[in-house]
Order: sequence, then structure tokens, then C-alpha cells
Amino acid sequence: MIDVVALGEVMLRFDPGEGRIRTARSFQVWEGGGEYNVVRGLRRCFGLRTAVVTALADNAVGRLVEDLILQGGVDTSLIRWTADDGIGRTARNGLNFVERGYGIRGALGVSDRAHTAVSQLRKGDVDWDTVFSGGVRWFHTGGIFAGLSDTTADVADEAMAAARRHGVTISYDPNYRPSLWAGRGGADAAREVDLRLARQADVVVGALGLAGTYPGQARVGADEVADALAEVAALLPEATVLATTLREVPSAGINDWSSAAWSAETGFVTGPRMPALHVLDRIGSGDGFAAGLMYGLLSDTGLERALAYGTAHGALTMTTPGDVSMASLAEVEALIAGGSAHVSR
Repeated sequence: MIDVVALGEVMLRFDPGEGRIRTARSFQVWEGGGEYNVVRGLRRCFGLRTAVVTALADNAVGRLVEDLILQGGVDTSLIRWTADDGIGRTARNGLNFVERGYGIRGALGVSDRAHTAVSQLRKGDVDWDTVFSGGVRWFHTGGIFAGLSDTTADVADEAMAAARRHGVTISYDPNYRPSLWAGRGGADAAREVDLRLARQADVVVGALGLAGTYPGQARVGADEVADALAEVAALLPEATVLATTLREVPSAGINDWSSAAWSAETGFVTGPRMPALHVLDRIGSGDGFAAGLMYGLLSDTGLERALAYGTAHGALTMTTPGDVSMASLAEVEALIAGGSAHVSR
């Protein structure tokens, strides 16, 4: 029995620690991916049973990614393995080099992900009715997977339609990456795909990414968030919940962190405010937020409490290296309750 299934790419992340990619002599490796990070957090922090649908080239690098996924407790039985040709000419595994940033120097991601095995998925490759027939409660995907190639948006579309047939709650995160759309229609094409897929979702995370006329256009002030979410709600009449993180970045190491959401039932709701939050590694914090939000919604805590879970979990994700959460549910709940950074012993 699986509670939550995600569809997305899982890359091997290379982390130079406190150094720079361009001068590194050693890297620590992690697994990571926008959609995968969500189910990894739901498994390791919140204790739900999760799986990822992805594809990997069947070589030593792909098996390393699988081993990291297994260590995260995420079910690997839905991974599709692609034959390896020895040099990655036909299919390969994605790599992501990430600097954390410090002070005035922002974080930097350098991805090497063209022609990956997962980008070559097509409609019909996955038997989605079988995937969802075993009691899956929630399905999650997003704009990173949809933007990988000219075929992946159709795969997401097919998966969402099957989830709908089986009564599975669907979430979508636009998560716009300009590099994925360069030479393929740019922001306009991404906007078209995002709206097409988000209109099939019950819950849209990162909903402010759909405000404005193209992804990343809107710069929404704190007093404009409610109106911006109302604008997005008008575009997505079937959505029941729209949620977003809110972040100001005085420096790479200090962020003002909060969240907001809208639902047809509650209207506009704001999450906890965490000003001057100290950040070790911000990559994956939005995915941590999504995981906490989903846990709250699956647990029927109400939208305001679900926002608190998301905000706290996203904040804790920023305190450790790598894309994925190392937080526990007890730590999340202590932070929601006003816990401090005092030594616990």
C-alpha cells in the first residue's frame, strides 16, 4: 500500500560544501529532484508510504541514485530502467552541481540533464491504472518534470487523468526552470503547459508561479498575495487549495520565510512568519513546504495547520545540506509550537 506517488526526475547532486564548483576537488553526493524531494520528505519526516515513478539508465550511476532513494525509504518498484549504451549516447542519468551560496553570493545550480532516461518517457510507457489501483491517496508532479522534453508533459497529463479516474487527490507545482524551456518556446510555452496541467490538480503548490502573464513575471508584495492568489484561482476553477511560500532574501544565509494559501472553503489564510531565518542550504525548501502541506491536508488538520506543517518543515529543510529533508516530525511540531534552538540533551 502506497500513500503518495510522485512523477519526476531524480538526479545525482554534487555538493562542494562551503566551496565553489569551479574550484572544487571533492564533492559530496546526494539524490534530489523537485517532485521526488516531496515524497522523500513525506516518507522520512512524516512517516507516509511513498513511491516515485521515474526512469534511470541502468549503470553504476543509476544504481547509486537508486541506492540513495532506498536509503530515503521511498519505494523504487516503479522505476523504469533503460539499457545503458556505455557512454550515454541514447540515455543517461541527470547530474546537478549545486553551490549553497553565502552572504551576498547567491546559490548556484549547474544541471547536466539533457537526454536523460526520464526525459524520454512517453504516453503508454507506464500503466497508470495499475499504479493507482492499490489504494494510492495522493499523486504529485510538477513543471520540472513536464519541462524535461516534448513528451513529458503528455506523460504527466496521462498520469493525472488516471489519478482522477481512481479518485486520487492530485497536486501540481509549476516550479518554472528557464533552462528547461530555452529553445523550446521559453516562458510562453511553460505557461501553456503549466495551465494545462494545473487545471487538472486539486492542490497547486507554488501557485504564485502562475500569477502574471508568464512564469516568474510577478513580483508580489506581502500586501498583494491575497489578490494574486485570487487571480490564480480564477484561472483554475477546479482547484480546491492554492498554496505558496513567501520569501525575502536579505542574504543567501538569512531569509524571511512564510507562506500563504487559499481554498474555496476558508478563503485566504497565512502561515507562520519566520523572519531572519538562518539558512545553510535553501535548495529543496519549497519541496519541504509541499511535503508538510500535503501531510496536513492528508491528516485533515485544516488548511491553517497544514500551512504550519509546510512552513516549519521547509524551514528545517534549509538547516541541513542537500535537497532532501533531515527533519523529524517531532522537530516540526516543536517548531510549530514555538520551539527554540536551545541544546536538547
